[in-house]
Amino acid sequence: MKRFFLNIFLFFLISCFTSVADETSKETELNFFTGIFDFGDDKQKSGILGLQHQNEDLFKNSFIGKISPITGGFLTEKNAFYLYTGVQAEYGMGPLTITPSFAPGYYNYGDGKDLGHPLEFKSEVQISFDLSDTTHLGMSYNHISNASLGTKNPGANSYMFNFLKQF
Repeated sequence: MKRFFLNIFLFFLISCFTSVADETSKETELNFFTGIFDFGDDKQKSGILGLQHQNEDLFKNSFIGKISPITGGFLTEKNAFYLYTGVQAEYGMGPLTITPSFAPGYYNYGDGKDLGHPLEFKSEVQISFDLSDTTHLGMSYNHISNASLGTKNPGANSYMFNFLKQF
């Protein structure tokens, strides 16, 4: 069963890279991130590696900022993974950008922390610095929780270092 979900995760990553190879789309942003999953729990914390995709063509300017859809996933060193899709807002302040986001998704704990339910919700805030027009470097913090849908709801807090590149 773990192999099945790992294959789904790998298919998702390959699909993201395949869409980047399309020469007609120049408004794709990929966010590569790494950090520590559940850093507050010494027994369960583990390294994390992930990828998030944003299509800049699908944004909408609204009274709460520039809103756009996101899709992503991550894998921990304890074989837990999370696949999600949601929405983010962007607030530019010169070379800095603050990006809060919300994304429900599917979580499988593998050999890692059991969060109590397969449906989990990720709330995140990211601060990034413009290195160029198409490259950004940032840091983010997120909290994943099932909103008490499961029999337990321990949640997990993570921080990541982000490398964002537009193609």
